[in-house]
Amino acid sequence: MDKERAGIQSVEVGFALLEGLTRSRGPLMLKDVAASAGMSAAKAHRYLVSFQRLGLVTQDPRTARYDLGPAALKLGLASLARLDAVRLARERMPELMESIGHTLALAVWGNHGPTIVHWEESPQAVTANLRLGDVMPLLSSATGRCFAAFMSPDVVAPLLKEELARAVKMRRTDLPATMAEVNTLLAEVRERGAARVVDTLLPGIVAFCAPVFDSDGHLELGITTLGSIATFDPEWNGAIDAPLRAAAGQLSRDLGAGSA
Repeated sequence: MDKERAGIQSVEVGFALLEGLTRSRGPLMLKDVAASAGMSAAKAHRYLVSFQRLGLVTQDPRTARYDLGPAALKLGLASLARLDAVRLARERMPELMESIGHTLALAVWGNHGPTIVHWEESPQAVTANLRLGDVMPLLSSATGRCFAAFMSPDVVAPLLKEELARAVKMRRTDLPATMAEVNTLLAEVRERGAARVVDTLLPGIVAFCAPVFDSDGHLELGITTLGSIATFDPEWNGAIDAPLRAAAGQLSRDLGAGSA
């Protein structure tokens, strides 16, 4: 049993070196790798020799610096390939719903815009007339504004122009009237880290949508919550916005966002 514990401890100690290389912005000298793991250079060198044999670490023969090797890359890519953002989000929705007490939905970018792919109603759900597969408008919904703000401009620009033209034609005073106003609105969404609408898409309904990003920093999905203005906290950093953004941020980190 002691030998088994020592073996496990040895793996954990050695992994600290890999973590140090992961956090580094580039290859490190032996002394720096050792320092990152809190061990002597001689001890670190023994681990690094084994990691090199496994392909987890490489050493540049010219600079003698160490970096992550091809086996580490394969492990990382395999892990990312197994991540299912929607599945992970769905697993966390019950806990989030218990925290905020309102209906939740998940949306991803589809062929025609942000599309609802999962929907869970709270006990105090309001009539929203939304269904799975519905495509949300970019300007009048929190979900649409979130995607318009964080998706590539080249992707959303054509749809935004179409919606803006319709809004102007219908004389929607509650929506932007010019592209400059659209850009100001989307800049605020990016600054806040979430989108909000009040009485815009549906009468008497407030909604927030927070973005979830993948390991490349691309928008993976949006988590939306909505409810009646009579019971739904519409304030930024309030009882709805804060836990929603926290949950989306944690999911982004679990998907590898911000790890570069």
